Amino acid sequence: MVKSALIVGAGAGLSSSLASQCRNSGMQVALAARDIGKLKSISEKTGASLHKCDASKIEDVNLLFEELDAKSGTPDLVVYNPSSRLRGAIETLNAEKTKEALEVTCFGAFLVAQQAAKRMLARGSGSIFFTGASAGVKGFANSSVFAMGKFGLRGLAQALARELHPKNIHIGHFVIDGGIKSDARPERQGNGDYDMLDPDEIAKTYLQFHNQHKSAWAWEIELRPWVETF
Repeated sequence: MVKSALIVGAGAGLSSSLASQCRNSGMQVALAARDIGKLKSISEKTGASLHKCDASKIEDVNLLFEELDAKSGTPDLVVYNPSSRLRGAIETLNAEKTKEALEVTCFGAFLVAQQAAKRMLARGSGSIFFTGASAGVKGFANSSVFAMGKFGLRGLAQALARELHPKNIHIGHFVIDGGIKSDARPERQGNGDYDMLDPDEIAKTYLQFHNQHKSAWAWEIELRPWVETF
């Protein structure tokens, strides 16, 4: 039976690399994002199906999984990538925009994990992974909103690992501690292999995590460049 993966919050960079790595391992790939127009090139490259979804909306997430139920069934691997940054001093932050950012970074992860878990529990297996950041383990000045979202995401992952690992659902939280190299962003070109994380190598780590033997499951890993220059 063909395995499948769902990548939520897909776009260029890490999500594209994840789609390619999953496809290269023989998995069918589904990509979900608010703007699926930007995913056409990734879809053409990987054969991935495209699904319009705002992961912070309950109805959108429910519909996404219902579509997958009808087309390809329950994914073996679900990856939640979305996050929203809102920088500023606490006294200047807009409360409504703060709420929206938290819904994207954290609440959407809960919604996706809930729908995935329901189906994986019924099947008896699966992996649910969350893309975190260093902001989820240490707070930075003028970045309280991002910290709240990423701390919440990490707490969700840790709690689900304790809840679902005994039920054969593998939970993974990936602390991305550094910038990810991007050809589309001049400031993210990096200096060779030194100061930027390679998205292809990050994606390989996700697949290695997915393939861990359950006698030695990890729930979290921190990824960073080998020479810290940031």
